[in-house]
Amino acid sequence: MASSSPNKLTTTNHLRHVESMASFPSGAGKIPHLNAVILGEDLASEENDLVYPSHDFSRQALVPSPHKYLEMYKRSIEDPAGFWSDIALTEFYWKQRWGDQVYSENLDVNKGKIKIEWFKGGITNICYNCIDRNIDAGLGDKIALYWESNEPGFDAHLTYSQLLHQVCQLANYLKSIGVRKGDAVVVYLPMLLELPITMLACARIGAVHSVVFAGFSSESLAQRIVDCKPKVVITCNAVKRGPKTIHLKDIVDTALIESAKNGVSIDVCLTYENQSAMERESTKWQEGRDMWWQDVVPKYPTTCEVEWVDAEDPLFLLYTSGSTGKPKGVLHTTGGYMVYTATTFKYAFDYKESDIYWCTADCGWITGHSYVTYGPMLNGATVVVYEGAPNHPDSGRCWDIVDKYKVTIFYTAPTLVRSLMRDGDEYVTRYSRKSLRVLGSVGEPINPSAWRWFFNLVGGSRCPISDTWWQTETGGFMITPLPGAWPQKPGSATFPFFGVQPVIVDEKGNEIDGECSGYLCVKGSWPGAFRTLYGDHERYETTYFRPFPGYYFTGDGCSRDKDGYHWLTGRVDDVINVSGHRIGTAEVESALVSHPQCAEAAVVGVEHEVKGQGIYAFVTIVEGVCYSEELRKSLILAVRNQIGAFAAPDKIHWAPSLPKTRSGKIMRRILRKIASRQLDELGDTSTLAEPGVVDQLIELADR
Repeated sequence: MASSSPNKLTTTNHLRHVESMASFPSGAGKIPHLNAVILGEDLASEENDLVYPSHDFSRQALVPSPHKYLEMYKRSIEDPAGFWSDIALTEFYWKQRWGDQVYSENLDVNKGKIKIEWFKGGITNICYNCIDRNIDAGLGDKIALYWESNEPGFDAHLTYSQLLHQVCQLANYLKSIGVRKGDAVVVYLPMLLELPITMLACARIGAVHSVVFAGFSSESLAQRIVDCKPKVVITCNAVKRGPKTIHLKDIVDTALIESAKNGVSIDVCLTYENQSAMERESTKWQEGRDMWWQDVVPKYPTTCEVEWVDAEDPLFLLYTSGSTGKPKGVLHTTGGYMVYTATTFKYAFDYKESDIYWCTADCGWITGHSYVTYGPMLNGATVVVYEGAPNHPDSGRCWDIVDKYKVTIFYTAPTLVRSLMRDGDEYVTRYSRKSLRVLGSVGEPINPSAWRWFFNLVGGSRCPISDTWWQTETGGFMITPLPGAWPQKPGSATFPFFGVQPVIVDEKGNEIDGECSGYLCVKGSWPGAFRTLYGDHERYETTYFRPFPGYYFTGDGCSRDKDGYHWLTGRVDDVINVSGHRIGTAEVESALVSHPQCAEAAVVGVEHEVKGQGIYAFVTIVEGVCYSEELRKSLILAVRNQIGAFAAPDKIHWAPSLPKTRSGKIMRRILRKIASRQLDELGDTSTLAEPGVVDQLIELADR
């Protein structure tokens, strides 16, 4: 069992992989690298593999140089107890301090039960730290949340003081219907202000929120209700997403019928009337169970006592759905998650008090938990919440919102970047975007060509990109650039965050030094790590810790280059084995998208009688370009030239668009079924933004 004493031997070995970056200067001085540009001075071209921060940006940055990063990183690895307790005690409120041991861990299944604990015995409350502490610091009149409707021209905002009042009213209502510390609350809401309000209200009284993305089907929602057995379900009657109206209450009604059949009945369904989408008179209603939010919540007092909780008490459940089997209920606890999300937000975005921050993610995903609600508000930030589709009424909506609220930090997914890139530069250039100073990317590796478009066009070549790698399970950023600290390489997640020890191992679990490729694992725990899978600790151990005992196994492949930069290559189950060559799907996709006429690509593996597996590529081409045999050959040649003949796609499948969830995630499970012609096994397509895309792809299968 490891405790808070550092392991000097492994620490020394690990630091070798980050110390290589000490040879890079900060923005000041001459650049010792031919293929480089300085932030704000030039555009990044395909020849530029290093983008340096400018002297002005580095000078004002929280981490202004490689030297400062190394100093902080070294301490975080050699003295994690001291590093994290200093941050926890100086930047957060604790009703009671923890004991002598800052953390306790065992990551080796061969040495007993997997256990991770941080600040155990410390008493705190994350809602208090998000709101009350900021009001006490004089931020009561600062805007906490700007809300932008799906329809242009409709908006709202809340100051931190107003937010506290609304959170307390809902918290008091929840207490009145019997919700107590440790009880689960299922939340099925779109991106209304009521979503972060609900999360914070649950946290205030010690209840465990389980937010379900309001795009999941009734069956998926019912599964989650049956698993966590909530005291109440909170939803709204409907939402408009682009031009479409989605009847959320109908989905909840069907889910509650299904959950009741499985022995879990819900007594209260609190429903917010979203008038812009649907009048209450048109909403189906079950008397005695269903309650209108507007009829009950505003009647409760605007003050509510805080339920003080242990750092290791549960904060939320978030279910991740695999392509098969029961969803996994990822459980995050309070104290370590609070400290980690706030600290990663602060440093990875170089946060300043004057920043206006917009993350396009939905709170139904971990990004919305950590970097819409908790991380930003723990720093007293002003956050933009957008209800609608990023291309409604047209593909300039994001930049319209950026200009309207003077957004300074913009955090989004590569899928959205590529989609907007496909729609044309004119939707970007008609807006100023001058307020932007930091960009961010989340969800999957961003291919270099999309990175350059994001950097050159959206950011005007003056904004560093925080290309973050992390997972639902990690709670917060694990490998990420720190703006101003060191040069970036387009497409690389760069170096580990403080306290994180990424290692690359071979198939036998041996750590590989230097320039290499392999399986990405993490050595040692970090405060934001998830503690278990709800009700299934055995699955937690089997999935994440048994593959490589002594390490957390991420499930991702990774390469480390000669300079120590990390390049994520996608899920290892997204690795295609062609004639003995292991090829990451992300690598092939990046090569395809580098073609000037390819807007987006998704690659899957299919059975091949000779090679074992073949490469099947779904390709969306640039607007105005026609499908042709010449283009097909040109795309294949692009992959051959960039990776090698062994990686050439066996099939190019023309795709007007790709099947994506409303959060922008490509549904590769569906693509695999189409590629292998298993059309009777497509499964649930209800979470797709455009379900009709599937039929289009099937029709184009043989073109």
